[in-house]
Amino acid sequence: MEIPHAVKPRPDTGLYNAKLGIWLFLASEVMLFGGLFSAYILLRVSSDLWPHGMVSIPVGTFNTFVLIASSVTVVMSWASLKLGKLADFKKYMALTILCALGFLSVKSFEYYAKFTHYDVWFKDQATAQKYFTAAYGEKGEEAARKLFVERFHLQNTKATYDANQVQIAGHIEGNPLFATLKKLTSAKKDTIQFTPDAPSGTHEHPKAIEVKLSDVHRLSAYVPAHSTYFAIYFTITALHGLHVLGGAIVLTYFLLTSDKWWKKNPEQLANRVEVGGLFWHFVDLVWIFLFPIIYLL
Repeated sequence: MEIPHAVKPRPDTGLYNAKLGIWLFLASEVMLFGGLFSAYILLRVSSDLWPHGMVSIPVGTFNTFVLIASSVTVVMSWASLKLGKLADFKKYMALTILCALGFLSVKSFEYYAKFTHYDVWFKDQATAQKYFTAAYGEKGEEAARKLFVERFHLQNTKATYDANQVQIAGHIEGNPLFATLKKLTSAKKDTIQFTPDAPSGTHEHPKAIEVKLSDVHRLSAYVPAHSTYFAIYFTITALHGLHVLGGAIVLTYFLLTSDKWWKKNPEQLANRVEVGGLFWHFVDLVWIFLFPIIYLL
């Protein structure tokens, strides 16, 4: 038995089944991401110390243009089917998929940079000061204060400098992934070679310092367990990335099976691509909201 309204619109809604279904699905997606965005806003406004400058604006901007370009190419692929140009459909759909893979590749490099970048908290202020002086010379205390003020934009909040919350940021020798104090001590390491970050706006290159693990209170890469900021950052961006991946898989299926569907029912192929395109536009729209609140504000 043939399913009715798979191609032609339903008389009650004016939409064919798949289009009605995707709009209902997207409504649930709006509620999902709306809840996450609301959580982000509430967490941020309720925190006196919220980090800034933890993500690369140029990288985020590049990915924004990649997704905007993919929105254009997916529309062109659908329009090509409507005009009866299967070859053009394949070309534009392939470009859309390449944009998706490009976005995910850039995001994976961005994640890798986070997973190999560490903050170290020391057991007391005196110990922290010792390591800041070793890294930055006599201006160790000044560098610590500057890094703290830059990270939390203290000039824009009611919070004040707290030496007890200062951590030194940088890279561990060898760039290990997901290292923690527990893992390092379990591996019977007593010290690590740590290269601190340079304060922004300077051309200084702090020298690597040897850090005794016995002096460390906590050590964490920029992972969800690091802080509330990274917990919500990875939750939202990873979920969005999964949507990009899922959309790319569906669009790839349409591309690979297009010859068969073109011979069987060209209009149904166009409808499928239209539905996939609606989902793709939603994925792009989520990023348009995500980019400013994560990268710019």
